[in-house]
Amino acid sequence: MTSGSVTSLREAVRDAVRALSDAGIDSAEFDAMALAAAALGTTPSEVHKLMIMGAPVPQGFDDLVAERARRVPLQHLTGRAGFRRLELSVGPGVFVPRFETELVAGLAIAFLRKPRDGAEESGENLGTMPRTVPRFAGADPTPSLGLRVVDLCTGSGTIALAIKDEAPAAEVHGVELSELAHAWAIRNRDDLGLDVDIRLGDATLAFPDLEGEVDVVVSNPPYIPVGSIPNDPEVRDHDPEVALYGGSLDGLRIPLEVAARAAALLRPGGFFVMEHADVQGDSLRAALGTTGLWQDIQDHDDLNGRPRAVTAVRAH
Repeated sequence: MTSGSVTSLREAVRDAVRALSDAGIDSAEFDAMALAAAALGTTPSEVHKLMIMGAPVPQGFDDLVAERARRVPLQHLTGRAGFRRLELSVGPGVFVPRFETELVAGLAIAFLRKPRDGAEESGENLGTMPRTVPRFAGADPTPSLGLRVVDLCTGSGTIALAIKDEAPAAEVHGVELSELAHAWAIRNRDDLGLDVDIRLGDATLAFPDLEGEVDVVVSNPPYIPVGSIPNDPEVRDHDPEVALYGGSLDGLRIPLEVAARAAALLRPGGFFVMEHADVQGDSLRAALGTTGLWQDIQDHDDLNGRPRAVTAVRAH
């Protein structure tokens, strides 16, 4: 926390970095700047300029720093979360988007942007996927014209909205079980002006009107093993449990139920992407392989080199 005798923004940010570091926050400098920007209603880059100019401490900054030191998520305090090209509104009651999930969205977006011939457009060979996927693909999004995407367990709308933003020709749908999270997703969709169908409901029963007609299903389901306690207080104390726990000791009951729904929704040859814990890469891939519903099952590392997402193709 900052001292009551501190009058300049520069000193207040310096003290905030120290307080947040002492609270065990690795990103203390980034967080202090983000909190100052939130208090000032501006951007972190503008905060840098104001610090040089000797600006005073903004009202409410000390309170924000104190809350962050108590490990309230930064995104709850600023009300914003960055994800790929988007700025999303988030807060209590919704899972805060993670950087690692950008890989999951990126795999789906890269698939949608692949050039495809007439056979592929008719539903054949849809699932061929490059093993190396750029974080931000720059290809013409036209190949996604007419392709249908479903995001199961959409949360704040993160993946569905990112897909629509970067592959605008795709038809995108999402579903969320939690009423609070669904409300955040609707808000984000409307604020961003993206044409995405977001429904309230159970992902394992969703979209009966689209069965066998979907080209891509993507999901970041709850997957933490029951009985496990997340290390980070931001997750343990603030993310909703419905978005965290996978319903079994290995954490895979709900992911596998969601995968079964994905199989029912996808066309033969359709493409499936699912996030998982870094210790579940082998077990999830093996479990999908025993169902007979999938082929070309692959696992993908995130940018930290940890197993993070499985992809598969709906078997014919």
